[in-house]
Amino acid sequence: MTNSTAIDDADLPPAPANVTSGNDAPETAAPGDGERGSDFARLSRRIAQAGLLDRRPGYYAARLGLVAASFVGGWAAFFALGDSWYQLLVAVFLAVVFAQIGLVAHDLAHRQVFRSRRSSELAGLVAGNLAIGMSYGWWMDKHTRHHANPNHEDHDPDVNPDFLLWSREQAAASKGLPRFVGRWQAFLFFPLLTFEGFNLHVSSVRALRRPAMKNRAVEASLLAVHAVLYLGALFAVLSPVKAVLFLLLHQAVFGVYLGCTFAPNHKGMPMLRGEDKLDFLRRQVLTSRNVRGGVVLDVVLGGLNYQIEHHLFPSMPMPNLRRAQPIVRAYCEELGVDYLESGIVSSYAQALRHLHDVGVPLRSGSPATG
Repeated sequence: MTNSTAIDDADLPPAPANVTSGNDAPETAAPGDGERGSDFARLSRRIAQAGLLDRRPGYYAARLGLVAASFVGGWAAFFALGDSWYQLLVAVFLAVVFAQIGLVAHDLAHRQVFRSRRSSELAGLVAGNLAIGMSYGWWMDKHTRHHANPNHEDHDPDVNPDFLLWSREQAAASKGLPRFVGRWQAFLFFPLLTFEGFNLHVSSVRALRRPAMKNRAVEASLLAVHAVLYLGALFAVLSPVKAVLFLLLHQAVFGVYLGCTFAPNHKGMPMLRGEDKLDFLRRQVLTSRNVRGGVVLDVVLGGLNYQIEHHLFPSMPMPNLRRAQPIVRAYCEELGVDYLESGIVSSYAQALRHLHDVGVPLRSGSPATG
C-alpha cells in the first residue's frame, strides 16, 4: 500500500454523505481502536499526544536567521561585484534564496511560526511583498482554498484550466491557448515554469484591484517598494544588457524552483469534481503524494515532501512532519486508506504522465472520457 505508484479515480472509496470537513467526519470505529470520534479526530489525538503540534521556536529562529542572512549576503555580493558577468551566478543564488523566503512565507501563512495571527501577517507581508514581490494576502487566500479542496476541479484554484489542463473534462472544454498548450503540456511543463516567477508578480498586482482584498494599501505599498528597490538596484549597478539578463535568469530560476517544489505534491493524483465528497482525512490523503528523501530534501522542498502530513495538519511545524509520517502512515494502513509515497524522480514522472494523458483527446481529436 505505501509504495503504490498510482491511484485511479475508481480506487476512491464511496463518498460519505454530508461530509465536508474533518470535524464532520462520520463516527466510525477504526480497526483495533476503541476511541470514539471521526477517523481524523482519532488521528489528531495521536498526533497531539506525541507533541507534534507544539511550536518549534528554536528551529524557526535558526531558519529565519539563515534565510535572512543569505538574502542580505546575496545582495551584498551583488553590490560588491559591480558591473560583472559573475552577477549571473548571484542571480541564481538569489533565486534560490527568494524561493526559500517563499517557503518561509508559506509556513507563516499556516501559523507554524507564530501563534498570533497578527504576527504571522506582519512577518508574511515583509517576507512576501517586500522581500520577493509576491502578495502575501493574494497567495494566502488562494492557498487556503487549495487546502480546503485539493485537486477539486470546481474549488481548487491550483487546478484551474487557465493555462495547463488537469483532466480530460477540462481538455474537452478548453479553448484558445490552453487547448493549444494542452496537446503537449507534459513536454512544455518545465519550460513553462520559467515564467512562474513573473506570473506570481503579475497575479499579485492584479489581486490589488479587488476592493475586498485585506490590507490592500499596505500590500500595494510594499510591492511598489520592492519593485523600485529591485529594479533600481539592477539598473544602477549593471549595464542595461546585464540588468535584463540578470532579471530574466533570476526570475526564471525562481519560478522553476517554486514550481518544482509544488509539482510533486498533487499533480497526477485523483481529481475530484462536481458533488464528489470525501471525509477530511480521505480527501487530504488520497489527493496528496509524499516524496521520499533525507534531511537535504526536507530543506530543499521546505518540508512539502511530507505533503500528506502537511495537508492533514497545516499548522504543524515543518521539522515535526518527518516524525508524524510513521504515525500517519500506520494509521492509514489500519483504515485501509491508500498512502502514496514516491521518490523524487518518480513523483515528477507520475505528474508528467498525467499531464500527457490529459492531452490525449486533443492530440487524437477524439472526445474526452472521464
